[in-house]
Amino acid sequence: MEFLIEYGYIGVFVASFLAATILPFSSEIVLTGVLLGGATYWPCIIAATAGNFLGGMTCYWLGMIGKMEWIRKYLRINTDRIERVRLWMQDRGAWMGFWVFLPGVGDIIAVVLGFMRSNVWIVAASMLVGKALRYWIWMEVVYKVINTV
Repeated sequence: MEFLIEYGYIGVFVASFLAATILPFSSEIVLTGVLLGGATYWPCIIAATAGNFLGGMTCYWLGMIGKMEWIRKYLRINTDRIERVRLWMQDRGAWMGFWVFLPGVGDIIAVVLGFMRSNVWIVAASMLVGKALRYWIWMEVVYKVINTV
């Protein structure tokens, strides 16, 4: 973690990218370390959000590599049912991208959205908003703690 903290905004970007993939990693620790080192508010939010967004979209694209035939073959789910779920995910389900920021389940949501071929633009927009809000809230909490100490 110290290695990434020493690299400032680039370290925040890398940590946030890694945290958005299937790797168990905490970007908040790096972000807080960089903030305590005197970094500026907005560049930190931008670096964290951009890295986490690109990591989440990587999970989405990995999901797109999957094949629907795998669901039919290995899970033995009816083709009509798969198609209904896929159509729902394409339209309304794509907004679930907002929740990709959640620890643990967020990566799974991103992969499923890609696997079900959800609308990439809706997924990207909702994912960006969710991840930006996550880091904005974290930064507000950290700044309040720093300013009260």
